Amino acid sequence: MPAAAPVTFESALGHAARLLLHAELETNLPLMERLERLADSWIAIARTLTEVNS
Repeated sequence: MPAAAPVTFESALGHAARLLLHAELETNLPLMERLERLADSWIAIARTLTEVNS
């Protein structure tokens, strides 16, 4: 089994964008909120990667 690719700023933002798109289309409010919280986590990871690399 191949190793997982490292998380980059771009991939973290891509995950966040995908989750927010799904949240926008979701009609189940608790699920929509959960997706938004997950997206927030990926944005925080992207922010951390930016701070570490600067």
